[in-house]
Amino acid sequence: MASQARGMRTRRQLLTAAASTFLERGYEGASIGEITHRAGLTRGAVYFHFASKEELAQGVLDQAVTTEGVRPQTLKLQELVDTAMALAYRLPREPVLAAALRLAVDNGVRRNVRTAWPDWIALLTGILDDAKCRGETLPHVDTGQTARLVMSGWTGAALVLDGVPDGHDLEYHVGTLLDHLLPSIAVPAVLARLDTAAGRGARVVAAAARETS
Repeated sequence: MASQARGMRTRRQLLTAAASTFLERGYEGASIGEITHRAGLTRGAVYFHFASKEELAQGVLDQAVTTEGVRPQTLKLQELVDTAMALAYRLPREPVLAAALRLAVDNGVRRNVRTAWPDWIALLTGILDDAKCRGETLPHVDTGQTARLVMSGWTGAALVLDGVPDGHDLEYHVGTLLDHLLPSIAVPAVLARLDTAAGRGARVVAAAARETS
């Protein structure tokens, strides 16, 4: 057990070092040598867990598909909101998530590794399927297309904000996106109960942290 826990810590250490390097240097500019140095490990330790830079990039991308901080809600559409807003809150605070976004939009990376977008679309589709089964959505809603739209809008908001800051954070912009989208998919009685207010993501993450502390 101690050996397994040590291996998991080393893997997390490597992914954190790789993420910070990818953020600063980009994928092409990052090297195994610099990642090794930042992690404070030997090349042997790196190659034990990851055979190449491509595998490190894939490891970072795989970490991006997460509902950490999101608790079950009475309304599945609120879970959809919380998933999007909690991730928006966490992105600027967690280098692995920020690096995953940068890698996902890099054409050079996409030629060699699998992005997290299909997994995110599948995750959001599952939440929307549950919402539709519970009668929370309007009958015409295509859950797969809606999930793709949410993911596309979320990613676009993050990229535009990074290039054109406007004094608001990503969570604010994701909330605005959802305010425009939800009236077209939610039944009125459910829509009236959804919380997309600024700070929702921060509150959701903080509440989950209190539960696990």
